Amino acid sequence: MNSDIYILALELGEQLKKRCAWVTAAESCTGGGVASALTDIAGCSSWFEVGYVVYSYRQKEQLLGVPKATLAAHGAVSEAVVRAMVTGALHASGADYAIAISGIAGPGGGTPEKPVGTVWFAWQGPQSSAALCMQFDGDRRSVREQAVEFSLRQLLHLTHE
Repeated sequence: MNSDIYILALELGEQLKKRCAWVTAAESCTGGGVASALTDIAGCSSWFEVGYVVYSYRQKEQLLGVPKATLAAHGAVSEAVVRAMVTGALHASGADYAIAISGIAGPGGGTPEKPVGTVWFAWQGPQSSAALCMQFDGDRRSVREQAVEFSLRQLLHLTHE
């Protein structure tokens, strides 16, 4: 694992443990990369108990409650969908903090409006929520790794609010 990702996950775990708080992740293009980074930390069971890897529209709807109409109107890689994913993950898990990720890691699947490397994020905590679109360069592995690292940075920032 990327040492930066490990350090971020370690720091995030320390913050969550101090707050007696739980975190969850709803992941699409990262395929469980955030959950994997979090569970690499010994003792993570005191602040992480569930994550969701939801690639299909059907599972976004069933597991996270993303409305079918939202998916149809905006597509999976959109602000509306990641906001619904993060809300659904918090509701389903009972966690205090959550990150949701949906993007196009490549090498195919991109369009002129949403090229390969486009990744939408939403995060939510007790005090705030936000969403942001990032454009990452590189191959599939690189895009996914950058998305995991960005996710952990955002969650760490959120736990400091």
